[in-house]
Amino acid sequence: MRAIIRLIQRLTILALGIVCIWLIVDVFKFVDRRAPTILALCLTYALAAYIILPRAVCTGLKVLQRNHVPRFTVTGDGLPGDPVNLALVGTFDQLRGAFAKAGWIEAAPLNLASSWHMARAFVLNQPYPAAPFSTLYLFGRGQDVGFQKAIGDSPRKRHHVRFWAQNDEAQNGLTLMTHDRRALWVGAGTRDTGFSLTRLTFQITHATDSDTNAERDFIIDELTRCCVIRHATLFQPGDKLARVNHYIADGEIAVAEIAVPASPSELTADRGETQRP
Repeated sequence: MRAIIRLIQRLTILALGIVCIWLIVDVFKFVDRRAPTILALCLTYALAAYIILPRAVCTGLKVLQRNHVPRFTVTGDGLPGDPVNLALVGTFDQLRGAFAKAGWIEAAPLNLASSWHMARAFVLNQPYPAAPFSTLYLFGRGQDVGFQKAIGDSPRKRHHVRFWAQNDEAQNGLTLMTHDRRALWVGAGTRDTGFSLTRLTFQITHATDSDTNAERDFIIDELTRCCVIRHATLFQPGDKLARVNHYIADGEIAVAEIAVPASPSELTADRGETQRP
């Protein structure tokens, strides 16, 4: 039975690929008869990369979907995004305090002004330490918070991580939580290295280092060096994470407990002291 199901899935994916190719070629033929060739190519690329292929890939992922916690985040189009590779246990204020103490900057909210600032900084290669993140989705919602550390002065290269809050009482994210309630902060950390085209749909995006395990280790090392986390443990695929709530790792995930003061006033008082690991 499993062999039959796999065969049906593969035939479905093959059919989706054939339909996509047919649509893209047909779109080009239609536009090419009504516009100069270069314009026809540009319009065909835009339709293929941002409309046809995202929907086809999203449909394919639904066909292949298994009953497990996602290993990857997804984009707004439903395409695979950054892999989940770490999780921290603590309150929202502790999470912020830990990354602030490690010298990381919280990402600015994504809006028209910050997007324009980011685009200008990216093109002109000017520093933007609090550059916004594009929205990726996990557990059905966008990230609750993100942090970054620039590599040099270029906005094109940076270490960055997004977090989604999970606990037993808050199933819809940070809006249902208080800042002093402990949660499992599930994170996806990657290192931006420039810009490129996405592999499945050829959309323009940041290029990222393919070794996300190395980035996970870098983030954990950064936080460990500043003595803001403890008990870091690497969980293998299939392991259950039960420090705050039930969670099953579908890839290698580093989990640690945040070890900074819970309140901003305590954090301010503690800045001049050296913490023990």
